[in-house]
Amino acid sequence: MKQYVTLPALLCALAVHCVAQGVPVTGNVTTFGGATTARSASVVWLTPMPQSVGDSVPVQPIHSVLRQKNKSFEPHLLVVTKGSTVDFPNLDPWFHNVFSLFDGKKFDLGLYEAGTSRTVHFDREGVSYIFCNIHPEMSAVVVVVSSPYYTVVNKSGEFSIASVPPGRYALHVWSENALPATLAGLSRQVEIGDTPQSVGTLRIRESESAMTQHKNKYGREYEPTSPTNPVYTQPQ
Repeated sequence: MKQYVTLPALLCALAVHCVAQGVPVTGNVTTFGGATTARSASVVWLTPMPQSVGDSVPVQPIHSVLRQKNKSFEPHLLVVTKGSTVDFPNLDPWFHNVFSLFDGKKFDLGLYEAGTSRTVHFDREGVSYIFCNIHPEMSAVVVVVSSPYYTVVNKSGEFSIASVPPGRYALHVWSENALPATLAGLSRQVEIGDTPQSVGTLRIRESESAMTQHKNKYGREYEPTSPTNPVYTQPQ
């Protein structure tokens, strides 16, 4: 005997499936008070509150790449989950020395030549400002989060975090030219239901970036570029 699924039952099953998969959480980021009109790189993420989200997606580490090319890092901003590894290949025809001495992951990869690579294990949450000890114009940021619910804000200031299960979350934002105290003040709890939800507009007061006038890995000013200095050229 054949059994038929009624339309109401089918719609109910689809609704349950959608809730289980989570809903999109959207919003906007605007900045003010900055010295430039260029939009700052920004990240928004949601951290589940303890015992508030049933069957939440586990945080899986990922493997990503931050390239050194044309005396710059590609991409400039990289977001990874806690426990992830990031490769730092040197695609330039000269030496690089990648390092980070800030509150995120502190490391110094030393001097390495074209065609070689180094790997860093980002085993703690935080923001790592990445520089090269030879080329002061090179800078990047790695943001490490303990949640699968994150996104990079687009050039229009809009963001969307996909597939967020219902529950209570801590909303966090990071922006390149904002002070830590400013960003901490924007954190808050949000309740996510079973329908798509907007968290509104996050207004961020900008200040001087950590990228501005940074020192080398020894805490001193960079030496002027010199063609006779062997670290600036690739050995034959």
